[in-house]
Amino acid sequence: MKEGIHPNYNKAVIKCACGEVIETGSVKPEIKVEICSKCHPFFTGKQKLVDTGGRVDRFRKRYNLDKKEE
Repeated sequence: MKEGIHPNYNKAVIKCACGEVIETGSVKPEIKVEICSKCHPFFTGKQKLVDTGGRVDRFRKRYNLDKKEE
């Protein structure tokens, strides 16, 4: 491998929007994420809808779904 062309690999901190902090290694010192394994519905088992631009409401309106069915 050539010398001087590879980025420095250091300790990094991943910060989630829920407040979880994870230490790992990366070329960036800090990484910010919106969803981590602590708050993701797949890992928690809780249904959490992230509505972007009213898409969930449009879907429910189109198919006549009630909010009680969640």
